[in-house]
Amino acid sequence: MCGIIGILGRGPVAEQLVDSLKRLEYRGYDSAGVATLEGDHLDRRRAEGKLKNLEKRLAQQPLSGHAGIGHTRWATHGKPTESNAHPHATDNVAVVHNGIIENFRELRAELEKQGARFASETDTETVVHLVNSYLLKGHTPQQAVAASLPQLKGAFALAFLFKGHGDLLIGARKGSPLAMGYGDGEMFLGSDAIALAPFTDTISYLDDGDWVEITRGSGVIHDVSGAVVKRDVLKSGASSFLVDKANYRHFMAKEIHEQPEVVGHTLARYVDMGTERVMLPARLPFDFNDIQRISITACGTASYAGFVAKYWFERFARVPVELDVASEFRYREAPLRKGDLAIFISQSGETADTLAALRYAKSQGAHTLSVVNVPTSTIARESEIVMPTLAGPEIGVASTKAFTCQLMVLAALAIAAGRGRGELSEADEAKLVHGLVEVPRLIAAALTTEPQIEKLAREIAKSKDVLYLGRGTSYPLALEGALKLKEISYIHAEGYAAGELKHGPIALIDETMPVVVIAPYDRVFEKTVSNMQEVAARGGNIILMTDAKGAEEATVESLVTIIMPDMAATFTPIVYAIPVQLLAYHTAVVMGTDVDQPRNLAKSVTVE
Repeated sequence: MCGIIGILGRGPVAEQLVDSLKRLEYRGYDSAGVATLEGDHLDRRRAEGKLKNLEKRLAQQPLSGHAGIGHTRWATHGKPTESNAHPHATDNVAVVHNGIIENFRELRAELEKQGARFASETDTETVVHLVNSYLLKGHTPQQAVAASLPQLKGAFALAFLFKGHGDLLIGARKGSPLAMGYGDGEMFLGSDAIALAPFTDTISYLDDGDWVEITRGSGVIHDVSGAVVKRDVLKSGASSFLVDKANYRHFMAKEIHEQPEVVGHTLARYVDMGTERVMLPARLPFDFNDIQRISITACGTASYAGFVAKYWFERFARVPVELDVASEFRYREAPLRKGDLAIFISQSGETADTLAALRYAKSQGAHTLSVVNVPTSTIARESEIVMPTLAGPEIGVASTKAFTCQLMVLAALAIAAGRGRGELSEADEAKLVHGLVEVPRLIAAALTTEPQIEKLAREIAKSKDVLYLGRGTSYPLALEGALKLKEISYIHAEGYAAGELKHGPIALIDETMPVVVIAPYDRVFEKTVSNMQEVAARGGNIILMTDAKGAEEATVESLVTIIMPDMAATFTPIVYAIPVQLLAYHTAVVMGTDVDQPRNLAKSVTVE
């Protein structure tokens, strides 16, 4: 979602604020702004669109203050205009905000009665006027914030800058992440460690309900009751990552090509490749034999990783699995048996709906396990067990390497469950682990299909609609392929279980319809071929993703056949994700869309 940065510096901070905001571009945004304090003068610069527009504004009208806050906004209330851009300010206080204030209408009506004059359509401006109302009554900044926070309903992270207080930043969080960074004679606030990486590797994450008063010498954290508390001081590894495109045109392309390496890193964390055994990084606080049901909850691409894992858990461990999208699970009050296992998957570890689902599962007495890419995130910190992916920072909004790393972690966990329940022998485990060990190499082989896919993308870009079909574990991948194409090319696409084709979707097929069929040569391959024949009979253009054996055995002529490396069928989704991602990427490039930051989307969805 939105990106926040705050700096109490030793010199002018405007340039530092903008540089840090650039590291937060991966969150998605439609406007940006900064505010600084110079003496008693609070001033700000805002711009619609990309950060280059803000940089132009600052070049024309520089800010020289030594304390400041900055923001990249993803619109929730009000259009992406300069007047709606953050920071929002009165003469006395400026604020930047990530999240949604649910009761802003009631607050705004009351504040307007008191004489407040609003200049934007945003929910955020109610916060600045609410705090200002207490300042006008003689409260200190700390008192004003402490009095205001209990009145705010919703999920938020906030950073405040106050006129006449050049050595003070105040931050607060409820639901949305916020971290404090420690420097030498300077201090920082940021949405995450990546934002703070240029300045410090020493950080503290605020817990839910915390607020913090920061000076250049210290940070005093208060919990939701107002009591002063200590939070862990951590060393972040974010500064060690080079968050740039390297030689690639887009971050998404770079991240697709990083998958052999990062999936390999993840594999090494969970598998002893010498003995071909699964080696989970943490001792589990339960016995898999005591687990009667597994619940998997996630959003978007992560939910499709969970869908694939459902097949694995049920096949390897013979344990029933329920799969939910978090936005539904959190409200339907699903019955959970105390002592069963609930798994939560999130790249950022901050997804609001997934976090709410996690808290519900904990309240029901379920064991909670999270698969996250940020091990210091809120979901990770609140989970009983954390199984981190090792994808590194994923900057492109459309998830690629995080997805395949999630699959690797879930595959290892499913094998461990099978062994724990006695459904897999040592020989079975060794065979499955051997298949996982081959995956990084097979991903590298799959990447060699890129020239063929790049050529194919020029044809897909002419289409208005695309269907994706798959059976077994290829069905969730069909859903993911359709999502990827929609996300970044804006072409309408749908994924279906191949066997469902004749139950409705076949009505859509004509000679203009590309149909992507994901069909490794496996035990359901012949069934999928029969569905391909139904498509061909109606003039559909088949794009077949299969292996050499599948290409040989397919009796249907395809527009294009993308030959994947030979491999055991069990873990094909991890490898076949590559051509699916490449097809979406290159189609989007042909379409001329903003591949890394597609319209209307955000990387980390920290509001409902």
